[in-house]
Amino acid sequence: MSSIKDRQRAAARARLEKEMAERSAAAKKRRQRQAIIGSALAVVAIAGAAVWVIAALGDDDKSTEAGAPPPGTVACNWIPDDGSGGGKVKDTGGVPPANVPNTGEATLTIDTSLGAVKAAVDLSKAPCTGAAFKYLADKKFWDGSKCHRLTTEGIKVLQCGDPSASGKGYRETDGQGGPNFKYPEENLPVNAKPPYPKGTIAMAKTAAPSTTGSQFFIVYADTELGPDYTVLGTVTQGLDIVEGVAKAGSDNSNGQGDGHPKKEIDIKTMTMAAA
Repeated sequence: MSSIKDRQRAAARARLEKEMAERSAAAKKRRQRQAIIGSALAVVAIAGAAVWVIAALGDDDKSTEAGAPPPGTVACNWIPDDGSGGGKVKDTGGVPPANVPNTGEATLTIDTSLGAVKAAVDLSKAPCTGAAFKYLADKKFWDGSKCHRLTTEGIKVLQCGDPSASGKGYRETDGQGGPNFKYPEENLPVNAKPPYPKGTIAMAKTAAPSTTGSQFFIVYADTELGPDYTVLGTVTQGLDIVEGVAKAGSDNSNGQGDGHPKKEIDIKTMTMAAA
């Protein structure tokens, strides 16, 4: 019996030793694989770091090649307008620059038949609109035009900027003119209360998006409008001129409290200069 038990114990010990040997071999293989994988990851990490350094060093070249705007500027989307939508287009012979400053401030000066109206423009908030105004002012785009619309009921604004609204008196087509390009809205007063406070200069547009052009309105009393119109700047001088036009009232040609201003106000010229 003892010999049988001895043989059984020996067989069990052999099986255990075999299992342990197999486990040891498997563990060794795992360590080898892990070491290989770890080395490979290290190589990838080093290679990735090298690529990152090269990319970082070559960033300026790639930005230039890709057409990314230089620092301190932003790319603007100037959308051609040929007048096929029914507007009266005044061709400027081109469009503003593709990349425009998005830092600093500018002063907009509207020299009118009743005196000067000035506004402060923050180019970090409305860079593309500011660039459009600079471009159009330099082209004398608005010279000789008149502010063609005054609202006195609910919405308190004087609207200007149609280059075709000129001469004595008013026409039914006044308010349909603009430049040969449009652009998307920006600096929308989504959370402002009221969205368009007294002294605001904002851009007129149609109900469709990206239809901002050259027409703008000056808010002479706090006005509740949907936050769909680009805020260009704030009047710093001459708001009393606009208030005087509003006090004279409109001819109600578009309905009660909405029409042409009875007291005409013409734009002699406009300038946009760094503050």
